[in-house]
Amino acid sequence: MATLDDVRRQFRTPLAEGRPMVRWWWFGPSVERGELERQLRAMAAAGLGGVEVAFVYPMGPVEAPFGSDEFLELVGYAARTAGELGLRFDVTLGSGWSFGGGHIGPEHAARGLSWDRREIGAEAYDVPVVAAWPGDEVVAAFVGEGSAGVPASYVEVAVSNGMIRVPAGHGPREVLIASSRLTGQNVKRAAAGAEGPVLDHYSAAAAAEHIRCVAEPLLLAATPELLGSVFCDSLEVYQADWTPRLFDEFVRRHGYELRPRLYELLVDAAESAQVRIDFRRTLSELYEENFVAVFQRWAEGHGVPFRIQSYGEPPATMSSYRFADLFEGEGWGWTRLPETRWASSAANLYGRSVVSAEVWTWVHSPSFRATPLDLKGEAHEHFLSGVNQLIGHGWPYSPSSAPGIGWIFYASGALDDRNPWWPVAGDLFGYLHRLSWLLQQGTPVRPVKVYVPAAEAYADGSLNLYRTARRLIGDEIPRTIRESGLDFDLVDDDALELVDPGQLDLGLVVVPEGSTLAGGVAVGELAERLAEVPGPRVSPRDDIGVVHRRLDDGDIYFLANTGNQARTFHFDIPDATTSFEQWDAATGKTSLHRRSPDGISLTLHPYEATILVPTDDAAPDLTIEKVTRATIRASWQVTFDNSPSSVELPHRWRTIPDGRRTQGQRRTRPSSSCRSSIPRRGSCSTSAPANPRRPTPRRISLRTLTARRSTLRSASPRRSGSTTYPAAPSGPRRTAWTSPMPPYPAATHSASPSTTRPPTRSPPTPTSFPSSSR
Repeated sequence: MATLDDVRRQFRTPLAEGRPMVRWWWFGPSVERGELERQLRAMAAAGLGGVEVAFVYPMGPVEAPFGSDEFLELVGYAARTAGELGLRFDVTLGSGWSFGGGHIGPEHAARGLSWDRREIGAEAYDVPVVAAWPGDEVVAAFVGEGSAGVPASYVEVAVSNGMIRVPAGHGPREVLIASSRLTGQNVKRAAAGAEGPVLDHYSAAAAAEHIRCVAEPLLLAATPELLGSVFCDSLEVYQADWTPRLFDEFVRRHGYELRPRLYELLVDAAESAQVRIDFRRTLSELYEENFVAVFQRWAEGHGVPFRIQSYGEPPATMSSYRFADLFEGEGWGWTRLPETRWASSAANLYGRSVVSAEVWTWVHSPSFRATPLDLKGEAHEHFLSGVNQLIGHGWPYSPSSAPGIGWIFYASGALDDRNPWWPVAGDLFGYLHRLSWLLQQGTPVRPVKVYVPAAEAYADGSLNLYRTARRLIGDEIPRTIRESGLDFDLVDDDALELVDPGQLDLGLVVVPEGSTLAGGVAVGELAERLAEVPGPRVSPRDDIGVVHRRLDDGDIYFLANTGNQARTFHFDIPDATTSFEQWDAATGKTSLHRRSPDGISLTLHPYEATILVPTDDAAPDLTIEKVTRATIRASWQVTFDNSPSSVELPHRWRTIPDGRRTQGQRRTRPSSSCRSSIPRRGSCSTSAPANPRRPTPRRISLRTLTARRSTLRSASPRRSGSTTYPAAPSGPRRTAWTSPMPPYPAATHSASPSTTRPPTRSPPTPTSFPSSSR
């Protein structure tokens, strides 16, 4: 681990590790060299760390279909250009999601069980086996005495020579016929030339075929030396619960035959719950061994890490991540159980210091409405869930000649240089870079473990183990733990068996209601038991999240206000230090403050975050500065069609003075008396006009307003070095701000500071970020 001096020294200018990356959508694929280079240079200039290339559906004519020689040459060119610019270059091992395509035939395509349930009489039947769909295969047939739905047990009947032979009985009976059927699912959002069935994720042969036809050509085109990782997106292989070798694999793993009891997947019997658990557990293991491990070994053979979002369908367990090199999640909600917690728990338990997340998938939909504040607010939520590498979703490749605003992905995130706030993108990404890098140092302190009731989830019947486990655990457990100031990891049966007990730290294990795991803390006694666990405490705890990381010789605390109201609170940590350092991720500066006997009192404004480091004495190389605060007490003016008028703030922008809706150009500026009172560093107690791009009016701060002042006043292109960037989108919604731009401020506090900081202004409420289902 690193020492506090090492981390402090590098905090101002951290290493490249941790810079935010973006998913780079190539539509078509329809890309050309000049535009690839221009966009990569724009990313590098803004402080992004790299790209994850995703090949998706066409937006125009396609001249180089997916997999063609011309397409692969463009992949190689982009990889080489990114390397020259110091950008990481990752490649998705396929088009759209999930893996598959035209190279996948029926023998390698995803399959599921299909049941035919029918009542018959007492006479014998010879039923011809007729495939309702191409590829259908009967795997077992059963008959039970009694009318439909009545039989308590069934016996297997013979299937031979194309006939299901049902013997005579004694009265009404029910016949069950189980068939293996191709799911028919095709690759979602596929590029031209990549269309076709989704592959069987339980079959090593199917994985090998995809590697041969798709993954290997992509990797070699980019060249292994230039790749940061190869990537598998989230698992969305629906209703796929069969593979041709399942009977053999089941008996090998569980010691009894599945075929005679297959009907228990459909019909409740005395021990059907255990059959269902063993069945879906077998699917999880086949996914791990024949999909994740196959891709990881292949990538490792080329010296490239394999990164995966391992949740969804097939029923990936939390510990399934261990078969990959790099773990990734998505979804936010620091007091709940998003996919990011699934990934970050696995990373901590299995020794991965970096865990990434797909972020901003649906941020402030539709596209181009998200502001830097929206992006920061969601990023903080991911940090609070254990993530320390952001992969923004995303950057849509768009040719400069595209009509209108250009090409955008159907999900809302469009985080490229067409945004009016792009000139301050470097500040935003620099801020997130420092936080990501910092949260990669040391080890996370998570003294509580929450048991994942996998057996109960398997018995429930869903193939999405993560989603079922999240429902069984519920919201109360994670919320109670996080609002207490403590943090937690999920832990499942594999982790309990495989991870060294010393690393697991099983001091407090919470067991969800209804779980069969013996021992542990029940939900009803959780709050009382949490109070006995040493750790940071927040009071009052509304909206304040904490991440605690431990270095060789010290501790680091990341605190974030996740709400839309300013919060003043008391922060207490169980040590005897006399001072604390406050680190500003926006500037890299640190300041030293005396700690009062009662602890630390802080104020964090909406969606603001800070870093605290307890210490006993003044550390070297601290920047201690004194800043004078000044409040602007003056009116503002707004100009519509060159007609200025006074505005009292806060103000809702619904109509302009003549009664028309607010459209067209607007120029807003403080009055002369207000402008003359603005110091170089200070605070403004008024709110600036709302973003005219938003139809729903909201209060907006000077800080957010000034971040948008970058929209160009003319259509002339902006330049950075030798690279030409297109002008901001023109049209009736274009905006030009003329107010001053203060720096990102740090949190205020009242702990006998030797240095004071200006308080932040109250920013607007970011739109709630919906789940990332696609």
